[in-house]
Amino acid sequence: MHGNITYGRPYWYCRDCGYGEFPDDAVYGIDGLGHRLTRAVKLEAVYFAQNQMSFDRAEEVIKRVYKIEVNRETIREIAEDAGTKVFVNDSSQAQALLADIAHIEADKKVTGTVYIMPDGAAVNTRVEDENGSTWRENKTAIAFSSKDMIKRKDGGNIIVRKEIAPLIGTSEEFKKHALRAAVAAGYGKFTDTAIIADGAAWIRNMCDDIFPDAVQILDLFHLKENIYTFSKYISKDNAQVVRWAENVIDKIENHYAVDEALDCIPVTENLPDGVPNLRTYIENNRTRMNYPMFRERGYFVGSGAIESTNKTIVQQRLKRAGMRWSVDGAQALLSLRAKDESKKWFEVEKALA
Repeated sequence: MHGNITYGRPYWYCRDCGYGEFPDDAVYGIDGLGHRLTRAVKLEAVYFAQNQMSFDRAEEVIKRVYKIEVNRETIREIAEDAGTKVFVNDSSQAQALLADIAHIEADKKVTGTVYIMPDGAAVNTRVEDENGSTWRENKTAIAFSSKDMIKRKDGGNIIVRKEIAPLIGTSEEFKKHALRAAVAAGYGKFTDTAIIADGAAWIRNMCDDIFPDAVQILDLFHLKENIYTFSKYISKDNAQVVRWAENVIDKIENHYAVDEALDCIPVTENLPDGVPNLRTYIENNRTRMNYPMFRERGYFVGSGAIESTNKTIVQQRLKRAGMRWSVDGAQALLSLRAKDESKKWFEVEKALA
């Protein structure tokens, strides 16, 4: 059906001031607000936009809890605007730190370690690249210090404070965001810095460039995973797969006998997708696998914290069935979720001031 819709709108008249008629918006002081929402309502919309699994769910929660109807598109617009402001602020701080990187280290050092864990996770977008793919890699770094952890009864650790920096962009652009996260966690003030990662080339290059003083550690889980994957390729006998893999792992993990481990690995060519070139992988990360020394110094050798962070800020919100994003929209949501997980929501509130 087509046609015009007529609706009424209340207007007020002030007999005392004689300003004439004006709408309800002016009476309640919201005539200058975007989307005709107060700042308090906007903040709630932004929070639930990143906290819930979809904008539809955010709309439902706001209606149920606050008895206010704010449609999903309005929630999306408000959230993306807020997230973009947060991202711009973070980028500005990151650029300033990168420009002054030579002066980051303080004179007095605090005994302890700053841990930096970078990783990547793909996000499905609405834009195809030159190869026709719509997937873009979100690079994330988390940083925390040994002072930001408490011991559990079972001997494990709970990270009580961490700084998260996500970026859908190039590794060259990402390095300043990783630096910002590291500085926020105390990089330059603590005696030690340890970087734990999966061995990707872009991470190795970034660390060599930005954190030359750091101890670089190859995540032990990724090493073991690659060894087992390769072992299954060279043998179909399950018992032999386990024996061979455990032997190679033992040589590296417990003895740092890299050359002995390499002697066990056959030279292979034309490996199928999903099977790592194990010899090259180990050679490229030779200096990052001294696990006996790392453990002696008290360093972690696993990057479970970044794996968990990727699940929390990326997968739980941006990788649900059927979701596709604009690059800017995805970045905005990631920036908001990072602030929430970093316990720095006050920065979002400040951006909306």
